[in-house]
Amino acid sequence: MTLHQTIPSQPPGAAPVAVRATRVQFMAEDDKAMLRAARDLTKGLGEAKASIYWPDMLLSAGIGYAGIAVAIASGSIGVKIAAGLVAALALYRALMFIHELTHIHRDALPGFRTAWNLLVGIPMLTPSFMYEGVHTIHHKRTQYGTVEDPEYLPLALMKPWSLPLFVLVAMLLPVGLLLRFGILYPLGLIIPPLRTFVWERFSALSINPEFRRKAPEGDFAGRVRWQEAGASLWAMALIASAFVFGWEPLATAMAILSFAAVLNQLRTLVAHLWENEGEAMTVTAQFLDSVNVPPPGLAAEIWAPVGLRYHALHHLMPSMPYHDLPEAHRRLVRELGTGSTYEGANHPGMLTLVGRIAKSTMGRRA
Repeated sequence: MTLHQTIPSQPPGAAPVAVRATRVQFMAEDDKAMLRAARDLTKGLGEAKASIYWPDMLLSAGIGYAGIAVAIASGSIGVKIAAGLVAALALYRALMFIHELTHIHRDALPGFRTAWNLLVGIPMLTPSFMYEGVHTIHHKRTQYGTVEDPEYLPLALMKPWSLPLFVLVAMLLPVGLLLRFGILYPLGLIIPPLRTFVWERFSALSINPEFRRKAPEGDFAGRVRWQEAGASLWAMALIASAFVFGWEPLATAMAILSFAAVLNQLRTLVAHLWENEGEAMTVTAQFLDSVNVPPPGLAAEIWAPVGLRYHALHHLMPSMPYHDLPEAHRRLVRELGTGSTYEGANHPGMLTLVGRIAKSTMGRRA
């Protein structure tokens, strides 16, 4: 336990009640002991290893595309469903490397960013520019959880209907991306106001409807140009394929990507507790508003891949490569122990977290 935590009153003779750290306790002051421990105990970690990144990304993408091919070619409904499920999970994992690209140093993995965009980002109409320069705002201490955060909504404080709507809208994401790159982008080249509108509103993987993206600058603007042009050409080719091969192959691929998008939206729903009403928070408060779903459960490796099951820990150490997060977590748990502030961000699983948020929205309605 830290000095910032308070122990609730207990009846005489009652067994001690474990105190769980909460965001509210640390809104004004950090748990400096935990922050020092996170820094000191993770020395020797933090180097992005090409021997892990490359095989993981390539294998995930390869399995995903093979699954799509089988789902399209097979005449069996059972095979289509099984292959589609494998494809969705594999491509979901491959897509989640976009999160790593926003944090690792540009020179850490030579060629990886370009290869990911060519093999995953552009084919799936989610090039890395849609996250780069956006996700970093979410990690700024003075902007996390505020109206300026593109990746934050107080979902736990909203109406009950907002949660199913939040998840179900992801089903339309693949179609929206197809329209954004295949139709709106080329039209924007000849209609400048449309180009500005599309960039501000539809060029970021954000959940805050009030977020407006600023125009790209410098070297980043150059990366945006080739990624956006590549995604546009691919989107137009996909639309044209429907007139050559019929709509079924494209619809099958879109359905697979839709499932992956819904799974990612569910992960987003439980990545934070979403209880902040716009105030700036300390690093510790941000950590406790975020979620770790550590082992022994295996399911989180599927719905929160590439280190995202350690999302709270990631907010403590944003530049830590995904493959080092499990070891960093083990060191902190071993050193800080039960009852520590660090333990306050650890949760058992998705169902528990969804239930907590749903209960909060129902309470707000009451």
